[in-house]
Amino acid sequence: MLTNPIVLSVFVMIALCLLKVNIIIAILIASILAGFLAGMPINEIMSIFVGGMGAHNSIALAYVLLGALAYGIQSTGLATKFTTVLERLFGKSGKVLILIIAVIASLSQNLVPIHIAFIPILIPPLLGLMNKMKIDRRAVACALAFGLKAPYILIPAGFGLIFHNIIATNISNNGMDVDATHIWPHMILPAVGMLVGLLIAVFITHRKPREYEDLPIEGAVSNETDNEGFTLRHWGALLGTLTTFIVQIWAQATHEGSPLWALPVGATLGLLIMLATGAIKFNQFDDTIKGGLSLMGFIAFVMLVAGGYAAVIRATYGIDALVGAAYHLIGNSRLLAVIAMQLIGLLITLGIGTSFGTIPIIATVFVPLCIAMGFSPAATIVLITTAGATGDAGVPASDTALGPTAGLNADGQHDHIWDTCIPTFLHFNIPIKVVGIIAAMLL
Repeated sequence: MLTNPIVLSVFVMIALCLLKVNIIIAILIASILAGFLAGMPINEIMSIFVGGMGAHNSIALAYVLLGALAYGIQSTGLATKFTTVLERLFGKSGKVLILIIAVIASLSQNLVPIHIAFIPILIPPLLGLMNKMKIDRRAVACALAFGLKAPYILIPAGFGLIFHNIIATNISNNGMDVDATHIWPHMILPAVGMLVGLLIAVFITHRKPREYEDLPIEGAVSNETDNEGFTLRHWGALLGTLTTFIVQIWAQATHEGSPLWALPVGATLGLLIMLATGAIKFNQFDDTIKGGLSLMGFIAFVMLVAGGYAAVIRATYGIDALVGAAYHLIGNSRLLAVIAMQLIGLLITLGIGTSFGTIPIIATVFVPLCIAMGFSPAATIVLITTAGATGDAGVPASDTALGPTAGLNADGQHDHIWDTCIPTFLHFNIPIKVVGIIAAMLL
């Protein structure tokens, strides 16, 4: 098992990230290593890698356009005005502000399914307030990761509906009939585990004040500009923002799943409305696009590279070997089977960076094993879901980690690995694993 290309490449990628090697280079090295261990020539590895990058091109384009939208909104002062309201309401309690951010992030998965689109708009203008309140940004990263993950695990609406349908479809396709409407009751315990992790992060682990410098944030407006009344530029920015969100909601309501075109189309329409209303001046439009690249260009390219890595991992057939090795270890022990499935799910998610993509991969081998070992449908649902969901929070190439970093590092004082990935990994993956193992054994 230790010579498996997936295991070794994931460990190498994590080690390089911890050593602060650029994440793009770390993923590229891990991809090449996985291919070499599987006996693939370098030209084949790179061909698969580049081809896999194309799977995420719509997401990358959307992130750049959302970055431009966020930059434009910041330049109008609209986000700063919203920050002022939050300061008046919660300016005396940093803990309450962090929990409010967790609630806003939760709404982005279900009620207004925009995923990480709100982060570059909301978080950078809040950094000054957080500095004043001496809030540890690692706690905020945990709040954002909680809101980006827990709701789709528990609530069958928005991205949660998509996730539950993926679970039900893949379990049913592999020999065990499961209805999507029966999934959410079994997700209560994993969601409670995540809530406990969030509370530990906010009130225990990262409760102490942390000092940050008041550094400039690109696209932010001056205090003088913010003191003016609500102008046409602000209304234009608000209309552009609402248009972006409405397009995504409409697309999800009228098309199956979550169409990949919805996010870039919505962001483009939002930008055009801001341009037409004067929220963005025509002679500053190029600067707005460049500002979007500076805000979200890196995360967009990381998502492209992560798609390439996922394609290489699938091409190595290391997953089948990994599962085969686990079979020899577990024997007839249900407990060992549960633990092995949880660890395999974690490794796969660490490699491909998404829970949604992990479920179809692990279901093909986990469901027959669950049937053979006599696990109930409820236990199988918990096993598949928790095995696939662990790792999404804390994976360097996951948007659940990249999104919070993009907002919290707008002034260059928040490290992706040490301030986002490690805190979110520890506070959420450990409770989900523990709950998943206990629930699978009891159900």
